[in-house]
Amino acid sequence: MRILMIEDDCETSAFVSNGLRQAGHAVDVVSDGKDGVLLGIQEDYDLVILDRMIPGLDGLSVARTLRSSGRNVTILFLTALGGINDRVQGLDVGGDDYVVKPFAFSELLARVNALGRRAPFKCEREKLTAGDLEMDIANRVVTRGNQPINLLPRESMLLEVLLRNKGRVVLRTMILERVWGFRFEPKTSVVETHISRLRAKVDKPFNAPLIHTVRGSGYSIYDS
Repeated sequence: MRILMIEDDCETSAFVSNGLRQAGHAVDVVSDGKDGVLLGIQEDYDLVILDRMIPGLDGLSVARTLRSSGRNVTILFLTALGGINDRVQGLDVGGDDYVVKPFAFSELLARVNALGRRAPFKCEREKLTAGDLEMDIANRVVTRGNQPINLLPRESMLLEVLLRNKGRVVLRTMILERVWGFRFEPKTSVVETHISRLRAKVDKPFNAPLIHTVRGSGYSIYDS
């Protein structure tokens, strides 16, 4: 799933987002409620993980705004406010689930996956394509020319980032953040290494390359 996490505690957001990425989800993180609303409305997320006590705009207001905007996104509150009235408020404004801190990550992941199974995936979001390459997001299945391509979890996440930005340049820093959770530029060739492995599976066995290097910037995937 594509997940937006709105959380101002850096340790919590890093812990949860890294765990979700390792489980195969694509995660964006913001720490401000206003930024969360802007991204939640502009982008196409399957799930929003939302703290209640955040700067800019509190969690209840974020949920109300997303619901009033017409976005049919699933909302999971992750907050220290655990009283009965707090839970009722969260569910009443449009929350689909409510998890109280402190929490076990295994339970949070189980709830995220359960919400993903319940969520009504839109047809246009089920499959991402570039040329004869197709990625079934819900089932994590990739084919090209009807031939199955077996990808490792990080390769799958990298391909999804490229496909969601088809025709646009995806910066190396954006890949590092969305696939590995790095919010800094580490001195590592991990992106280049995974791009090479992805090309070996997606491009090399076929006639026309789909993944292209944009010198000095990053990478792009587009129809040949």
